[in-house]
Amino acid sequence: MEKQTDVPLDPVEVRILGVLIEKQMATPDYYPLSLNAMCNACNQRSNREPVMNLDEASVQQAVDRLRNRRLVWQIRTHGSRIAKYRHNLEDVADFSDRELAVLCVLFLRGPQTAGELRQRTVRLAEFHALPAVEHTLQKLAGREEGPFAVQLARRPGQKESRWAHLFAAVEETDAVFDPSAATEEIVLPESGDPVRDPSPVPGRLEILETRVAELETELSDLKAAFLAFRTQFE
Repeated sequence: MEKQTDVPLDPVEVRILGVLIEKQMATPDYYPLSLNAMCNACNQRSNREPVMNLDEASVQQAVDRLRNRRLVWQIRTHGSRIAKYRHNLEDVADFSDRELAVLCVLFLRGPQTAGELRQRTVRLAEFHALPAVEHTLQKLAGREEGPFAVQLARRPGQKESRWAHLFAAVEETDAVFDPSAATEEIVLPESGDPVRDPSPVPGRLEILETRVAELETELSDLKAAFLAFRTQFE
């Protein structure tokens, strides 16, 4: 029987998985997500590359495909007519919070350097320093059930190599980095003391944009719940 990850996911399916992980980790009180909330989160303009403009029909079709592959479950709570959805990546592998956070950002923003991933996972999981991110990426790349991540060849003019997830096809223009040819070894600090790292922290504007987008999603979800409640008395 083929694994859920044997057939590459399309961009909409990847976006949906990223959104579900993000909301589970960043705003658990509003997770699982309704179709309306999921559509709004997929189309969010901040923390998304590329920005999408999906309608609910397209999202529903992608959700159905993910359900057929057991990567998403539909949840119905007692007394509610609104179906909600959660991811089922725990059935793929026993991912840690750090691994899920890294996969989430890769799903939402495409290939990135370890430094960019550390900056963009700050709301999802705690990484004391850059080596912790690199260690997590190496774990994803070496997973027995996977691999789930790969290091790409450094592009001309770039100082750092980018990483990509392997739930979708890797861009043909990106040559894959061969870990066996690497001469550097990742060494994690023995103590729990944070290690100084030059990676920038998220700016206040980006944090505010993210929070506004989350509030818009929450408001849409509440509106949908209210309309469903009102129809019970009509």
